[in-house]
Parts: sequence; structure tokens; C-alpha cells
Amino acid sequence: MSKTLVSKPWAGNFFEDFRLGQVIEHATPRTVTEGDRALYGALYPTRFALPSSAAFAASVGLAAHPVEELIGFHIAFGKTVPDISLNAVANLGYAECRFHTPVLPGDTLSTTSEVIGLKENSNGKTGVVYVRSTATNQRGEVAIDWARWVMVRKNDVDAAAPETVLPDLAPAVAAADLIVPAGLDFTAYDFAAAGETHRFDDYSVGEKVDHVDGVTLSESEHMMATRLWQNTAKVHFNVEARPDGTRLIYGGHVISMARALSFNGLANAQLIAAINAGAHTSPAFAGDTVYAWSEVLDKAETSAPGVGALRLRLVATKGRDETMTLRNDEGKYADGVLLDLDYWAFVPR
Repeated sequence: MSKTLVSKPWAGNFFEDFRLGQVIEHATPRTVTEGDRALYGALYPTRFALPSSAAFAASVGLAAHPVEELIGFHIAFGKTVPDISLNAVANLGYAECRFHTPVLPGDTLSTTSEVIGLKENSNGKTGVVYVRSTATNQRGEVAIDWARWVMVRKNDVDAAAPETVLPDLAPAVAAADLIVPAGLDFTAYDFAAAGETHRFDDYSVGEKVDHVDGVTLSESEHMMATRLWQNTAKVHFNVEARPDGTRLIYGGHVISMARALSFNGLANAQLIAAINAGAHTSPAFAGDTVYAWSEVLDKAETSAPGVGALRLRLVATKGRDETMTLRNDEGKYADGVLLDLDYWAFVPR
């Protein structure tokens, strides 16, 4: 008797599988541990005092010692990959990301996404999917929410194109909408422990900060990081997934590397409050050496004692760019720019 073979492995969604308004509950809730903090510090040269020291966190009014915001973001983002971007060509951008409550060891993060926009590309082989994702903890509290858009392959190139719907995304999270962690108080801030004396009033809008240091990316570290966040995108692991036979560095790996490098000059930007926008402007590969610089885009006061907010542009480059040039004369990203990230951070006043 012949048997019918049923394919059980999940192949991921292709562009034609998405529907406007579709809500996806992503599998595998993930509990954050102190091991995540330790591995993050092993992968990235991070030295920010607040996530590094429980005593420092307590001294600025936090009841518990949170992990770095990007640990929570990477974990929550990783949940979305099997359903949203397993068949992606590229992750194109982020917007409206807010960190609602600090993520603590012991918290379990679960993520859901809603499709908020669709646009088939003119080649008929790919399309852009816009989603809004929300990560909640075990108490049902929103930890992080964000929008992103990703270019996804079509499996059936003859599938009809959906109606084009482009979501209206804010260019930045308004300063008034930033959420200050409960109890945060920088009035007794220990600048010696933090590593720099620069505070809110020492930064001016338009100022650029060269973070000087660089780190060369390696195959083993970027794949370990991507597995840590349970990101299953094929292009990060399988040399047969790309025509050029290379493994693409996960964009979040570049974000965390640049954020860690920004310590030199922005050591007191202790907490990321929001990510306004982000673009992975060109691919990164093992062997590339990443440097970073920042530009102050805006400043805002908060209601928390001694706490101000800086809106910063963090730029990662392949190779050192002492001129700190973002765009060329044609208005395109300059050669070597890997990342353009616009975010808010809380700093002492």
C-alpha cells in the first residue's frame, strides 16, 4: 500500500500569505535569565553601569536590576522571525518602538504581530510587509512594542497582488510619550561609577560624538548571538541561502555592537527609552570592522527627578569615518554606512 507523504516542517510565510489586519501569535515564549546578561556582555563590549551593576541600579531608584533594553528587543524580535521574515530578502526598517517597562531576569516574553501594511514590488517577485509587534511579560504587561517592515519573497509569482496599504508611521516617538521606569531618580547619580562626567546640559543639538573604538565582526560570534535570540532567519546561518555564498550578519548584532561602542562619549545614556527609526543601510559580513558615531538630534526634559532625554542618531560604519558623514552629495547613504538608528535615551541632568 502506498503512503502519502505529508510535509510537516514549517516553511514560513511568503508575501502572498499575509493579509491586512492578520494577527499572528508567535511561538515559544522565552524566559530571560542572568545568563542572557552574561552572554550579552561576552558578545558586545558593553559597559553601561546601570545594567552592569545591581547596586548602581538600586542607587538610581530601580527596585530590581534590569537587563539591557536590547536584550529584550532581540528576544522579542526573534519570536517574530519564523512567521514574518523567514523568507525575507531584507529587514528594511523600524519605527515607533517604545520600551514600556524594564525587562528583568525571570520575566517571560511572548510576542504577537499585526499586519498593518502590504505593498507588492514592481518585479512581482517580492513585496514589503509592515507589522506592529508587541512583547508582553508573564503578567500581561507590555514590555516593548514596535513597527517594522521587511521585504519578503513570493512563493507563487502568479499570485495576485494585494491592495497597496502603507501605514502612517510617526517620524519619531514624541518626548511626551516616553515612559520613564518607575522610581528612576538621577539626582544622586554616581558619575565616577558610570565612567564619565557628561550630563544632559553638556550635549548640544547638532553635536557629533566620535566613539573612536572599533570591533571586527566574526562568524562564530554573530551566529552565537543570533541563536541566543532564537532568530531562525536562514541567511544568518546557511551559506546556501544567498547567491554569493556568504552569511549575512543579523542587523540587531550591528545595533548592539554600535550601542556598546557608543559608551565612549555617551556612557551616561544609561537607558534606551524608544527607537524612533532605524535602517540597515548596507549588509555586514564577518571580517568587517564596525565603528560608530552619534549625533544629538533633540533634547527634552522629563518629570523624573534629575532625568533628561537625548534624541540620538547612532551611525555604524564599516571602517573608521573620521568625517562622520551620513550621506553623500547625491543624498544617498555614504559608502561604509551600515546602520542609521534614531533613538531616545535617558541621561542625568
